[in-house]
Amino acid sequence: MNMMSTPAPNASAGSIDEQAHAAWAGACSSLAPESIMQAWLDWGSHLAASPGKRLELAQLALDQGGQLAAYLRECLLAGPGAARACIEPPEHDTRFAAPEWRQWPFNLLHQSFLLKERWWSEATHGVWGVERHHEDVVAFMVRQWLDVFSPGNQLGTNPLVLQRTAKEGGANLARGMTALAAKLGRMASHAPDPGTENFIVGRDVGITPGKVVLKNHLIELIQYTPGTASVYPEPILIVPAWIMKYYILDLSAHNSLIAYLVGQGHTVFCISWRNPGSADRELGMDDYLELGVAAALAAINTIVPRKRVHATGYCLGGSLLAIAAAAMARDGDDRLASLSLFAAQTDFSEPGELGLFIDEGQISMLEAQMAQTGYLTGAQMGGAFEMLRSYDLLWSRMVNDYLLATPTPMNDLMAWNADTTRMPARMHSQYLRRLFLNNDLSEGRYPVGGKPVALSDIVLPMFCVGTVADHVAPWRSVYKLHHETVAEITFVLTSGGHNAGIVSEPGHPHRHYQIETRPSGAPYVAPDAWALAAPRREGSWWPAWSAWLAARSGAPEAPPQAGAPALGYAVIGAAPGTYVLEK
Repeated sequence: MNMMSTPAPNASAGSIDEQAHAAWAGACSSLAPESIMQAWLDWGSHLAASPGKRLELAQLALDQGGQLAAYLRECLLAGPGAARACIEPPEHDTRFAAPEWRQWPFNLLHQSFLLKERWWSEATHGVWGVERHHEDVVAFMVRQWLDVFSPGNQLGTNPLVLQRTAKEGGANLARGMTALAAKLGRMASHAPDPGTENFIVGRDVGITPGKVVLKNHLIELIQYTPGTASVYPEPILIVPAWIMKYYILDLSAHNSLIAYLVGQGHTVFCISWRNPGSADRELGMDDYLELGVAAALAAINTIVPRKRVHATGYCLGGSLLAIAAAAMARDGDDRLASLSLFAAQTDFSEPGELGLFIDEGQISMLEAQMAQTGYLTGAQMGGAFEMLRSYDLLWSRMVNDYLLATPTPMNDLMAWNADTTRMPARMHSQYLRRLFLNNDLSEGRYPVGGKPVALSDIVLPMFCVGTVADHVAPWRSVYKLHHETVAEITFVLTSGGHNAGIVSEPGHPHRHYQIETRPSGAPYVAPDAWALAAPRREGSWWPAWSAWLAARSGAPEAPPQAGAPALGYAVIGAAPGTYVLEK
Protein backbone atom coordinates (compact mmCIF):
# COMPACT_ATOMS: atom_id res chain seq x y z
CA MET A 1 0.00 0.00 0.00
CA ASN A 2 1.43 3.32 -1.02
CA MET A 3 1.24 5.66 1.97
CA MET A 4 1.07 9.28 0.81
CA SER A 5 2.06 11.98 3.30
CA THR A 6 1.99 15.73 3.06
CA PRO A 7 5.45 17.23 3.49
CA ALA A 8 5.86 19.55 6.46
CA PRO A 9 5.97 23.18 5.42
CA ASN A 10 9.21 25.11 5.82
CA ALA A 11 7.51 27.61 8.07
CA SER A 12 4.59 27.28 10.42
CA ALA A 13 1.29 28.95 9.61
CA GLY A 14 1.87 31.34 12.49
CA SER A 15 5.26 32.39 11.14
CA ILE A 16 3.80 32.97 7.68
CA ASP A 17 0.99 35.08 9.13
CA GLU A 18 3.45 37.03 11.26
CA GLN A 19 5.51 37.96 8.22
CA ALA A 20 2.40 38.83 6.24
CA HIS A 21 1.06 41.08 9.00
CA ALA A 22 4.45 42.75 9.41
CA ALA A 23 4.50 43.56 5.69
CA TRP A 24 0.91 44.77 5.91
CA ALA A 25 1.84 47.01 8.85
CA GLY A 26 4.65 48.58 6.84
CA ALA A 27 2.26 49.33 4.01
CA CYS A 28 -0.34 50.82 6.37
CA SER A 29 1.99 53.03 8.45
CA SER A 30 1.54 50.70 11.47
CA LEU A 31 -2.20 51.39 11.66
CA ALA A 32 -4.47 48.34 11.44
CA PRO A 33 -7.03 49.01 8.68
CA GLU A 34 -9.08 46.03 9.87
CA SER A 35 -9.73 47.76 13.20
CA ILE A 36 -10.77 50.94 11.42
CA MET A 37 -13.05 49.01 9.05
CA GLN A 38 -14.72 47.27 11.99
CA ALA A 39 -15.40 50.64 13.59
CA TRP A 40 -16.90 52.06 10.39
CA LEU A 41 -19.05 48.95 9.88
CA ASP A 42 -20.31 49.07 13.46
CA TRP A 43 -21.20 52.75 13.16
CA GLY A 44 -22.63 52.60 9.63
CA SER A 45 -24.80 49.54 10.18
CA HIS A 46 -26.25 50.88 13.42
CA LEU A 47 -26.88 54.30 11.89
CA ALA A 48 -28.69 52.61 8.99
CA ALA A 49 -30.91 50.84 11.52
CA SER A 50 -31.64 54.06 13.48
CA PRO A 51 -34.29 56.10 11.63
CA GLY A 52 -34.73 58.43 14.58
CA LYS A 53 -31.04 59.38 14.56
CA ARG A 54 -31.14 59.93 10.81
CA LEU A 55 -34.17 62.19 11.13
CA GLU A 56 -32.42 64.09 13.89
CA LEU A 57 -29.37 64.60 11.67
CA ALA A 58 -31.53 65.68 8.74
CA GLN A 59 -33.27 68.23 10.96
CA LEU A 60 -29.89 69.46 12.22
CA ALA A 61 -28.70 69.94 8.64
CA LEU A 62 -31.84 71.99 7.86
CA ASP A 63 -31.40 74.07 11.01
CA GLN A 64 -27.76 74.73 10.20
CA GLY A 65 -28.66 75.72 6.67
CA GLY A 66 -31.12 78.23 8.10
CA GLN A 67 -28.52 79.56 10.54
CA LEU A 68 -25.99 80.02 7.75
CA ALA A 69 -28.55 81.75 5.54
CA ALA A 70 -29.49 84.13 8.36
CA TYR A 71 -25.82 84.83 9.00
CA LEU A 72 -25.29 85.59 5.31
CA ARG A 73 -28.25 88.02 5.30
CA GLU A 74 -26.88 89.80 8.38
CA CYS A 75 -23.46 90.06 6.76
CA LEU A 76 -24.99 91.65 3.65
CA LEU A 77 -27.05 94.10 5.68
CA ALA A 78 -24.74 95.00 8.56
CA GLY A 79 -21.34 94.02 7.20
CA PRO A 80 -19.19 91.00 8.07
CA GLY A 81 -17.65 92.67 11.12
CA ALA A 82 -21.02 93.45 12.72
CA ALA A 83 -22.74 90.13 12.02
CA ARG A 84 -23.13 87.76 14.92
CA ALA A 85 -21.43 84.43 14.36
CA CYS A 86 -23.88 81.56 13.95
CA ILE A 87 -21.39 79.20 15.61
CA GLU A 88 -18.44 79.76 17.91
CA PRO A 89 -15.37 77.52 17.81
CA PRO A 90 -14.73 75.21 20.77
CA GLU A 91 -12.70 76.50 23.70
CA HIS A 92 -8.94 76.61 23.00
CA ASP A 93 -9.59 76.35 19.22
CA THR A 94 -7.45 79.11 17.69
CA ARG A 95 -7.61 78.07 14.04
CA PHE A 96 -9.85 80.99 13.03
CA ALA A 97 -8.93 83.52 15.73
CA ALA A 98 -7.22 86.03 13.41
CA PRO A 99 -9.42 89.07 12.55
CA GLU A 100 -8.92 88.32 8.84
CA TRP A 101 -11.30 85.39 9.24
CA ARG A 102 -14.12 87.89 9.98
CA GLN A 103 -13.83 89.43 6.51
CA TRP A 104 -15.81 88.40 3.44
CA PRO A 105 -15.82 85.63 2.13
CA PHE A 106 -13.59 83.98 4.73
CA ASN A 107 -16.16 84.51 7.47
CA LEU A 108 -18.67 82.43 5.52
CA LEU A 109 -16.07 79.75 4.78
CA HIS A 110 -15.00 79.26 8.37
CA GLN A 111 -18.55 79.44 9.75
CA SER A 112 -19.68 76.84 7.24
CA PHE A 113 -16.75 74.60 8.18
CA LEU A 114 -17.47 74.84 11.90
CA LEU A 115 -21.10 73.93 11.28
CA LYS A 116 -19.99 70.93 9.26
CA GLU A 117 -17.69 69.83 12.10
CA ARG A 118 -20.57 70.07 14.57
CA TRP A 119 -22.87 68.06 12.28
CA TRP A 120 -20.34 65.28 11.93
CA SER A 121 -19.74 65.29 15.68
CA GLU A 122 -23.45 64.68 16.21
CA ALA A 123 -23.48 62.06 13.47
CA THR A 124 -20.63 60.04 14.96
CA HIS A 125 -21.82 60.17 18.56
CA GLY A 126 -24.92 58.79 20.21
CA VAL A 127 -25.80 56.20 17.58
CA TRP A 128 -27.82 53.42 19.21
CA GLY A 129 -25.79 50.24 19.81
CA VAL A 130 -22.34 51.39 18.64
CA GLU A 131 -19.45 50.20 20.79
CA ARG A 132 -17.79 53.13 22.58
CA HIS A 133 -14.33 52.37 21.18
CA HIS A 134 -15.70 52.17 17.64
CA GLU A 135 -17.57 55.43 18.14
CA ASP A 136 -14.37 57.16 19.23
CA VAL A 137 -12.41 55.74 16.29
CA VAL A 138 -15.01 56.87 13.73
CA ALA A 139 -15.27 60.35 15.27
CA PHE A 140 -11.49 60.65 15.25
CA MET A 141 -11.14 59.54 11.62
CA VAL A 142 -13.87 61.97 10.56
CA ARG A 143 -11.99 64.82 12.27
CA GLN A 144 -8.83 63.85 10.37
CA TRP A 145 -10.74 63.81 7.10
CA LEU A 146 -12.38 67.19 7.79
CA ASP A 147 -9.00 68.72 8.60
CA VAL A 148 -7.84 67.94 5.07
CA PHE A 149 -10.55 70.26 3.72
CA SER A 150 -10.37 72.94 6.39
CA PRO A 151 -10.25 76.41 4.78
CA GLY A 152 -7.34 77.22 7.07
CA ASN A 153 -5.22 74.50 5.47
CA GLN A 154 -5.73 75.55 1.83
CA LEU A 155 -3.82 78.14 -0.15
CA GLY A 156 -6.91 79.61 -1.82
CA THR A 157 -9.09 79.90 1.29
CA ASN A 158 -6.70 81.07 4.01
CA PRO A 159 -6.74 84.89 4.17
CA LEU A 160 -3.41 85.08 6.00
CA VAL A 161 -1.68 83.04 3.30
CA LEU A 162 -3.32 85.05 0.51
CA GLN A 163 -2.24 88.34 2.10
CA ARG A 164 1.33 87.10 2.52
CA THR A 165 1.42 85.82 -1.07
CA ALA A 166 0.14 89.13 -2.45
CA LYS A 167 2.56 91.13 -0.33
CA GLU A 168 5.59 89.05 -1.32
CA GLY A 169 4.57 88.38 -4.90
CA GLY A 170 4.58 84.65 -4.28
CA ALA A 171 8.10 84.56 -2.82
CA ASN A 172 6.73 82.90 0.32
CA LEU A 173 5.39 80.01 -1.76
CA ALA A 174 8.74 79.61 -3.49
CA ARG A 175 10.51 79.50 -0.12
CA GLY A 176 7.90 77.10 1.18
CA MET A 177 8.32 74.69 -1.73
CA THR A 178 12.08 74.82 -1.29
CA ALA A 179 11.66 74.05 2.41
CA LEU A 180 9.27 71.18 1.60
CA ALA A 181 11.71 69.67 -0.88
CA ALA A 182 14.48 69.92 1.72
CA LYS A 183 12.22 68.29 4.33
CA LEU A 184 11.40 65.38 2.01
CA GLY A 185 15.11 64.95 1.30
CA ARG A 186 15.92 64.82 5.02
CA MET A 187 13.16 62.29 5.59
CA ALA A 188 14.51 60.07 2.80
CA SER A 189 18.04 60.21 4.21
CA HIS A 190 16.93 60.17 7.88
CA ALA A 191 18.80 63.44 8.45
CA PRO A 192 17.85 65.66 11.43
CA ASP A 193 15.98 68.93 11.04
CA PRO A 194 18.07 72.11 10.78
CA GLY A 195 18.76 73.69 14.16
CA THR A 196 19.08 70.45 16.10
CA GLU A 197 22.84 70.85 15.87
CA ASN A 198 22.45 73.76 18.30
CA PHE A 199 21.17 71.44 21.03
CA ILE A 200 23.90 68.88 21.63
CA VAL A 201 23.38 66.64 24.67
CA GLY A 202 26.02 67.39 27.27
CA ARG A 203 26.86 70.74 25.71
CA ASP A 204 23.57 72.64 25.31
CA VAL A 205 21.01 70.31 26.93
CA GLY A 206 21.44 67.75 29.68
CA ILE A 207 24.15 69.92 31.19
CA THR A 208 23.53 69.80 34.94
CA PRO A 209 26.84 68.61 36.51
CA GLY A 210 26.86 65.08 37.86
CA LYS A 211 28.49 61.65 37.76
CA VAL A 212 27.39 58.26 36.45
CA VAL A 213 27.58 55.96 39.49
CA LEU A 214 25.92 52.83 38.09
CA LYS A 215 25.82 51.24 34.66
CA ASN A 216 24.13 47.98 33.75
CA HIS A 217 22.63 46.56 30.57
CA LEU A 218 19.58 48.85 30.74
CA ILE A 219 20.40 52.02 32.69
CA GLU A 220 22.99 54.52 33.74
CA LEU A 221 22.29 56.14 37.09
CA ILE A 222 23.35 59.79 37.36
CA GLN A 223 24.07 61.37 40.74
CA TYR A 224 24.00 65.14 40.40
CA THR A 225 26.57 67.43 42.02
CA PRO A 226 25.19 69.29 45.07
CA GLY A 227 24.20 72.88 44.41
CA THR A 228 24.07 74.00 48.03
CA ALA A 229 26.34 73.72 51.06
CA SER A 230 23.84 71.45 52.82
CA VAL A 231 21.14 69.16 51.46
CA TYR A 232 18.01 67.45 52.68
CA PRO A 233 18.97 63.97 53.88
CA GLU A 234 16.37 62.12 51.78
CA PRO A 235 17.55 61.82 48.14
CA ILE A 236 15.26 62.03 45.10
CA LEU A 237 15.18 59.28 42.49
CA ILE A 238 13.74 60.34 39.13
CA VAL A 239 12.41 57.60 36.85
CA PRO A 240 11.78 59.16 33.42
CA ALA A 241 9.93 57.55 30.55
CA TRP A 242 12.04 55.39 28.25
CA ILE A 243 9.83 56.25 25.30
CA MET A 244 12.11 59.33 24.94
CA LYS A 245 15.47 60.46 26.33
CA TYR A 246 15.64 61.38 30.03
CA TYR A 247 16.92 64.92 29.52
CA ILE A 248 13.49 66.46 29.03
CA LEU A 249 13.85 66.94 32.79
CA ASP A 250 17.28 68.52 32.28
CA LEU A 251 16.87 70.72 29.21
CA SER A 252 18.56 74.10 29.07
CA ALA A 253 19.94 75.79 32.16
CA HIS A 254 16.83 77.96 32.56
CA ASN A 255 14.22 75.19 32.38
CA SER A 256 15.90 72.15 33.91
CA LEU A 257 13.78 70.54 36.64
CA ILE A 258 16.85 68.63 37.85
CA ALA A 259 18.95 71.81 38.11
CA TYR A 260 16.08 73.47 39.98
CA LEU A 261 15.90 70.64 42.52
CA VAL A 262 19.66 70.65 43.06
CA GLY A 263 19.50 74.40 43.62
CA GLN A 264 16.79 73.90 46.23
CA GLY A 265 19.05 71.67 48.34
CA HIS A 266 18.04 68.20 47.15
CA THR A 267 20.32 65.29 46.34
CA VAL A 268 19.07 64.09 42.96
CA PHE A 269 19.58 60.80 41.14
CA CYS A 270 18.13 60.18 37.68
CA ILE A 271 17.90 57.09 35.50
CA SER A 272 19.13 57.36 31.90
CA TRP A 273 17.67 54.48 29.90
CA ARG A 274 19.57 52.64 27.22
CA ASN A 275 18.30 52.95 23.64
CA PRO A 276 17.61 49.28 22.84
CA GLY A 277 18.37 47.49 19.59
CA SER A 278 17.44 44.18 17.98
CA ALA A 279 19.48 42.18 20.50
CA ASP A 280 17.29 43.57 23.30
CA ARG A 281 14.02 42.25 21.90
CA GLU A 282 13.44 40.02 24.96
CA LEU A 283 13.74 42.82 27.53
CA GLY A 284 10.41 42.92 29.34
CA MET A 285 8.64 44.94 32.01
CA ASP A 286 10.26 42.80 34.71
CA ASP A 287 13.68 43.82 33.39
CA TYR A 288 12.72 47.48 33.57
CA LEU A 289 11.69 46.93 37.19
CA GLU A 290 14.78 44.93 38.19
CA LEU A 291 17.54 46.55 36.13
CA GLY A 292 15.86 49.95 36.36
CA VAL A 293 14.02 50.90 39.54
CA ALA A 294 15.35 48.16 41.83
CA ALA A 295 18.96 48.55 40.72
CA ALA A 296 18.79 52.33 41.09
CA LEU A 297 17.30 52.09 44.59
CA ALA A 298 19.99 49.61 45.66
CA ALA A 299 22.70 52.00 44.49
CA ILE A 300 21.11 55.01 46.21
CA ASN A 301 20.66 53.08 49.46
CA THR A 302 24.37 52.30 49.38
CA ILE A 303 25.56 55.81 48.43
CA VAL A 304 23.14 57.51 50.86
CA PRO A 305 22.68 54.83 53.55
CA ARG A 306 19.84 54.68 56.05
CA LYS A 307 17.83 57.34 54.23
CA ARG A 308 14.43 56.86 52.67
CA VAL A 309 13.98 58.00 49.07
CA HIS A 310 11.56 60.44 47.45
CA ALA A 311 10.64 58.44 44.32
CA THR A 312 9.50 60.44 41.29
CA GLY A 313 8.23 59.14 37.96
CA TYR A 314 7.29 60.88 34.72
CA CYS A 315 4.89 59.47 32.12
CA LEU A 316 5.68 55.81 31.42
CA GLY A 317 8.34 55.97 34.14
CA GLY A 318 5.64 56.99 36.60
CA SER A 319 3.50 53.99 35.71
CA LEU A 320 6.52 51.71 36.22
CA LEU A 321 7.34 53.42 39.52
CA ALA A 322 3.77 52.94 40.76
CA ILE A 323 4.10 49.21 40.01
CA ALA A 324 7.40 49.10 41.91
CA ALA A 325 5.95 51.03 44.86
CA ALA A 326 2.96 48.68 45.04
CA ALA A 327 5.28 45.66 45.02
CA MET A 328 7.43 47.21 47.76
CA ALA A 329 4.34 47.93 49.86
CA ARG A 330 3.12 44.35 49.37
CA ASP A 331 6.49 42.99 50.54
CA GLY A 332 6.90 45.32 53.51
CA ASP A 333 9.75 47.29 51.91
CA ASP A 334 9.70 50.78 53.48
CA ARG A 335 12.64 52.41 51.68
CA LEU A 336 10.46 55.08 50.03
CA ALA A 337 9.61 58.34 51.77
CA SER A 338 7.09 59.58 49.21
CA LEU A 339 5.83 59.00 45.69
CA SER A 340 5.51 61.73 43.02
CA LEU A 341 3.90 60.97 39.66
CA PHE A 342 3.93 63.42 36.74
CA ALA A 343 1.49 62.90 33.85
CA ALA A 344 1.49 59.19 34.69
CA GLN A 345 -1.49 56.87 34.41
CA THR A 346 -2.19 54.03 36.82
CA ASP A 347 -5.73 53.27 35.59
CA PHE A 348 -5.94 52.81 31.83
CA SER A 349 -9.70 52.32 31.48
CA GLU A 350 -10.02 55.79 29.93
CA PRO A 351 -6.62 56.58 28.41
CA GLY A 352 -7.91 59.32 26.14
CA GLU A 353 -7.29 59.53 22.41
CA LEU A 354 -4.21 57.32 22.64
CA GLY A 355 -6.64 54.47 23.28
CA LEU A 356 -7.88 54.87 19.70
CA PHE A 357 -4.78 53.01 18.56
CA ILE A 358 -5.04 50.22 21.13
CA ASP A 359 -7.16 47.16 20.44
CA GLU A 360 -6.40 43.53 19.67
CA GLY A 361 -6.00 44.11 15.94
CA GLN A 362 -3.69 47.08 16.37
CA ILE A 363 -1.51 45.43 19.01
CA SER A 364 -1.25 42.23 16.98
CA MET A 365 -0.06 44.25 13.99
CA LEU A 366 2.58 46.00 16.09
CA GLU A 367 3.70 42.68 17.55
CA ALA A 368 4.16 41.26 14.06
CA GLN A 369 6.21 44.29 13.09
CA MET A 370 8.32 44.17 16.23
CA ALA A 371 8.97 40.45 15.75
CA GLN A 372 10.83 41.32 12.55
CA THR A 373 13.04 44.06 14.02
CA GLY A 374 12.98 43.38 17.76
CA TYR A 375 11.76 46.87 18.57
CA LEU A 376 9.32 49.65 17.74
CA THR A 377 10.89 52.80 16.33
CA GLY A 378 10.27 56.35 17.40
CA ALA A 379 9.03 57.20 13.91
CA GLN A 380 6.32 54.54 14.18
CA MET A 381 5.11 56.04 17.46
CA GLY A 382 5.49 59.62 16.22
CA GLY A 383 2.91 59.14 13.48
CA ALA A 384 0.23 58.28 16.03
CA PHE A 385 1.06 61.33 18.17
CA GLU A 386 0.92 63.59 15.12
CA MET A 387 -2.57 62.32 14.34
CA LEU A 388 -3.70 62.91 17.93
CA ARG A 389 -2.62 66.55 17.67
CA SER A 390 -3.05 66.97 13.93
CA TYR A 391 -3.58 70.73 14.06
CA ASP A 392 -0.69 71.54 16.42
CA LEU A 393 1.81 69.01 15.06
CA LEU A 394 0.84 68.73 11.40
CA TRP A 395 -1.48 71.27 9.79
CA SER A 396 -0.35 74.44 11.58
CA ARG A 397 3.27 73.56 10.83
CA MET A 398 2.48 72.87 7.19
CA VAL A 399 0.77 76.24 6.86
CA ASN A 400 3.52 78.11 8.71
CA ASP A 401 6.44 76.30 7.07
CA TYR A 402 5.27 75.84 3.49
CA LEU A 403 2.55 78.42 2.80
CA LEU A 404 3.46 81.36 5.03
CA ALA A 405 7.14 80.30 4.93
CA THR A 406 7.68 81.40 8.55
CA PRO A 407 8.85 78.18 10.24
CA THR A 408 9.09 78.06 14.02
CA PRO A 409 12.75 78.26 15.07
CA MET A 410 14.14 75.11 16.66
CA ASN A 411 14.12 75.14 20.46
CA ASP A 412 15.35 72.73 23.12
CA LEU A 413 12.01 70.97 23.55
CA MET A 414 11.63 70.45 19.79
CA ALA A 415 15.19 69.12 19.54
CA TRP A 416 14.53 66.71 22.41
CA ASN A 417 11.33 65.56 20.73
CA ALA A 418 13.31 64.71 17.59
CA ASP A 419 15.82 62.64 19.59
CA THR A 420 13.71 59.48 19.47
CA THR A 421 14.24 56.08 21.09
CA ARG A 422 13.17 52.52 20.40
CA MET A 423 10.94 50.19 22.43
CA PRO A 424 11.98 46.53 23.00
CA ALA A 425 9.43 44.19 21.42
CA ARG A 426 8.61 42.17 24.53
CA MET A 427 8.34 45.16 26.87
CA HIS A 428 6.14 47.15 24.51
CA SER A 429 3.80 44.23 23.94
CA GLN A 430 3.51 43.59 27.69
CA TYR A 431 2.94 47.27 28.41
CA LEU A 432 0.18 47.62 25.82
CA ARG A 433 -1.56 44.37 26.75
CA ARG A 434 -1.22 44.35 30.54
CA LEU A 435 -1.85 48.03 31.15
CA PHE A 436 -3.77 49.55 28.24
CA LEU A 437 -5.74 46.61 26.89
CA ASN A 438 -6.40 44.62 30.10
CA ASN A 439 -5.93 47.35 32.76
CA ASP A 440 -4.25 44.77 34.98
CA LEU A 441 -2.58 47.28 37.33
CA SER A 442 -5.74 49.09 38.37
CA GLU A 443 -7.68 45.86 38.74
CA GLY A 444 -5.10 44.10 40.91
CA ARG A 445 -3.88 41.55 38.36
CA TYR A 446 -0.45 42.93 37.46
CA PRO A 447 2.20 40.38 38.52
CA VAL A 448 5.56 41.25 40.08
CA GLY A 449 7.70 38.35 41.24
CA GLY A 450 4.92 35.91 40.40
CA LYS A 451 2.34 37.59 42.65
CA PRO A 452 -0.12 40.40 41.80
CA VAL A 453 0.28 43.89 43.21
CA ALA A 454 -2.40 46.31 44.37
CA LEU A 455 -2.14 50.09 44.32
CA SER A 456 -4.33 50.12 47.42
CA ASP A 457 -1.35 48.81 49.41
CA ILE A 458 0.51 52.11 48.88
CA VAL A 459 0.17 54.33 51.96
CA LEU A 460 2.96 56.80 51.12
CA PRO A 461 2.14 60.50 50.74
CA MET A 462 1.77 61.20 47.02
CA PHE A 463 2.21 64.24 44.81
CA CYS A 464 0.41 63.81 41.49
CA VAL A 465 0.51 66.19 38.50
CA GLY A 466 -1.88 66.25 35.55
CA THR A 467 -1.80 68.72 32.66
CA VAL A 468 -4.82 70.42 31.12
CA ALA A 469 -4.00 69.75 27.46
CA ASP A 470 -2.52 66.27 27.77
CA HIS A 471 -3.29 63.98 24.80
CA VAL A 472 -1.08 61.15 26.12
CA ALA A 473 -2.19 60.94 29.77
CA PRO A 474 -5.42 62.97 30.12
CA TRP A 475 -5.61 64.57 33.53
CA ARG A 476 -8.90 62.90 34.45
CA SER A 477 -7.25 59.55 33.79
CA VAL A 478 -4.26 60.56 35.95
CA TYR A 479 -6.72 61.68 38.65
CA LYS A 480 -8.10 58.13 38.91
CA LEU A 481 -5.31 57.46 41.41
CA HIS A 482 -7.70 58.98 43.97
CA HIS A 483 -9.99 55.96 43.96
CA GLU A 484 -7.18 53.40 43.81
CA THR A 485 -5.65 54.23 47.19
CA VAL A 486 -6.69 55.92 50.43
CA ALA A 487 -3.24 57.48 50.87
CA GLU A 488 -2.74 61.23 51.16
CA ILE A 489 -2.67 62.74 47.65
CA THR A 490 -1.69 66.27 46.73
CA PHE A 491 -3.02 66.73 43.20
CA VAL A 492 -1.89 69.47 40.83
CA LEU A 493 -3.61 70.39 37.58
CA THR A 494 -1.32 72.64 35.56
CA SER A 495 -1.64 74.51 32.29
CA GLY A 496 0.16 73.12 29.27
CA GLY A 497 0.41 69.69 27.71
CA HIS A 498 2.13 66.39 28.42
CA ASN A 499 5.62 67.85 28.01
CA ALA A 500 5.31 71.63 28.32
CA GLY A 501 3.10 71.33 31.41
CA ILE A 502 5.88 69.45 33.22
CA VAL A 503 8.72 71.61 31.87
CA SER A 504 7.13 74.63 33.53
CA GLU A 505 9.90 76.51 35.25
CA PRO A 506 9.41 79.55 37.52
CA GLY A 507 9.23 82.69 35.42
CA HIS A 508 7.67 80.95 32.44
CA PRO A 509 4.94 83.29 31.15
CA HIS A 510 1.25 82.38 31.15
CA ARG A 511 1.59 79.44 33.54
CA HIS A 512 -0.92 78.63 36.26
CA TYR A 513 -2.05 75.61 38.24
CA GLN A 514 -4.58 74.33 40.75
CA ILE A 515 -3.58 72.38 43.84
CA GLU A 516 -5.44 70.59 46.60
CA THR A 517 -4.51 67.90 49.13
CA ARG A 518 -6.82 65.01 49.97
CA PRO A 519 -5.95 63.75 53.46
CA SER A 520 -5.47 60.04 53.97
CA GLY A 521 -8.81 58.26 54.16
CA ALA A 522 -10.87 61.31 53.11
CA PRO A 523 -13.95 60.80 50.89
CA TYR A 524 -13.55 60.64 47.13
CA VAL A 525 -14.17 63.82 45.11
CA ALA A 526 -14.92 63.50 41.40
CA PRO A 527 -12.44 65.22 39.04
CA ASP A 528 -14.80 67.90 37.72
CA ALA A 529 -15.92 68.78 41.25
CA TRP A 530 -12.25 68.94 42.27
CA ALA A 531 -11.49 71.31 39.37
CA LEU A 532 -14.29 73.66 40.45
CA ALA A 533 -13.14 73.75 44.09
CA ALA A 534 -9.33 73.64 43.90
CA PRO A 535 -7.72 77.07 44.25
CA ARG A 536 -5.86 78.50 41.26
CA ARG A 537 -2.36 79.87 41.57
CA GLU A 538 -0.34 81.78 39.01
CA GLY A 539 3.13 80.66 37.96
CA SER A 540 5.01 77.37 38.10
CA TRP A 541 4.03 74.38 40.25
CA TRP A 542 7.71 73.52 40.83
CA PRO A 543 8.06 75.61 44.04
CA ALA A 544 4.93 73.96 45.48
CA TRP A 545 6.44 70.52 44.86
CA SER A 546 9.80 71.53 46.31
CA ALA A 547 8.07 72.81 49.44
CA TRP A 548 6.04 69.57 49.63
CA LEU A 549 9.26 67.53 49.49
CA ALA A 550 10.96 69.73 52.07
CA ALA A 551 8.05 69.28 54.47
CA ARG A 552 8.56 65.52 54.27
CA SER A 553 12.33 65.63 54.67
CA GLY A 554 14.70 65.94 57.59
CA ALA A 555 16.95 68.83 58.59
CA PRO A 556 19.63 69.68 55.98
CA GLU A 557 23.07 68.16 56.45
CA ALA A 558 26.34 67.81 54.57
CA PRO A 559 25.90 66.42 51.05
CA PRO A 560 26.98 62.83 50.28
CA GLN A 561 30.01 62.05 48.13
CA ALA A 562 29.60 60.96 44.54
CA GLY A 563 29.18 57.20 44.43
CA ALA A 564 30.50 54.67 46.93
CA PRO A 565 33.70 53.24 45.41
CA ALA A 566 34.48 50.94 48.31
CA LEU A 567 31.01 49.39 48.08
CA GLY A 568 30.84 48.75 44.34
CA TYR A 569 29.55 52.09 43.06
CA ALA A 570 32.61 53.86 41.71
CA VAL A 571 32.23 56.95 39.56
CA ILE A 572 32.14 55.71 35.95
CA GLY A 573 32.16 59.03 34.17
CA ALA A 574 30.60 62.46 33.95
CA ALA A 575 26.93 63.21 33.27
CA PRO A 576 25.10 62.85 30.95
CA GLY A 577 26.79 59.47 30.43
CA THR A 578 26.88 57.45 27.22
CA TYR A 579 23.46 55.76 26.94
CA VAL A 580 21.71 59.05 26.21
CA LEU A 581 24.01 59.57 23.21
CA GLU A 582 23.09 56.28 21.53
CA LYS A 583 21.09 56.65 18.32
